[in-house]
Amino acid sequence: MLEVRNLRKEFGDFVAVDDVTFALPQRGSLAIVGESGSGKTTTARMIAGLETQSGGHILVEGEERGPGHKRPRSGERRARGRQIQMVFQDPYSSLDRRQRVGAAVAEAVALHRRLPTDRLRARVAELLDMVGLDDRQAAALPRALSGGQRQRAAIARALAAEPRVLILDEAIAALDVSIQAQILRLLADIRARTGTALLFITHDLGAVRHISDDMLVMQAGKVVEHGPVATVLADPQHPYTRRLIASVPKPGWTPRRRTDPAAAQALTGRAVS
Repeated sequence: MLEVRNLRKEFGDFVAVDDVTFALPQRGSLAIVGESGSGKTTTARMIAGLETQSGGHILVEGEERGPGHKRPRSGERRARGRQIQMVFQDPYSSLDRRQRVGAAVAEAVALHRRLPTDRLRARVAELLDMVGLDDRQAAALPRALSGGQRQRAAIARALAAEPRVLILDEAIAALDVSIQAQILRLLADIRARTGTALLFITHDLGAVRHISDDMLVMQAGKVVEHGPVATVLADPQHPYTRRLIASVPKPGWTPRRRTDPAAAQALTGRAVS
């Protein structure tokens, strides 16, 4: 479904992504993990067309996506939107605060499909039901919803394009643990029902276990380990992967027992004093 070959991104003299290669099969789920600054989000943004790669190739269903040096026409942008959609960490900033949730989803559906009014309404209702939102929440502005409900709305809007690949960039990082579990179950259900392939960008190794078949570990812009989730987590080969896994809190863990500040920062995105 998605193939990335030798992807590279330079910002001046700084190389943010260096020779990244992987494939995501149809109906597959791949997690890209690493500390803040590892290049995982930059990789996702290039795949989504939000950043221009400095080198390498991105293919969707065997068709290469251009490097994006020229702004694509509206028809091309819609076609790309039907291939790949992206859900961001903060749904409140990605949703129009002045637009009601149902209207936002309807606008996305209308952008990609020409439907009569009755079928448009039915499609919006179907998408909202798929993500667990009701009529009351559809009529609400984003500020009236909880963080989990806003993320569900963002997912529904992304699914309106019927994408072949859904990228989730730290999509559960800002949510409470119980809500994270709900969103992970939702994504697994969507994958099973629609066949949409998932590219999961995260620093949360616990979530990776529940959402992905394979995982790719990035450090300083490079891929240091790649394989099935169960294999990598059970028998990591690279020292960096071992440090990431070792830094996951175990039962009985307390802040005073932190032994690897660098690894803890890799998983939390925050420095540990």
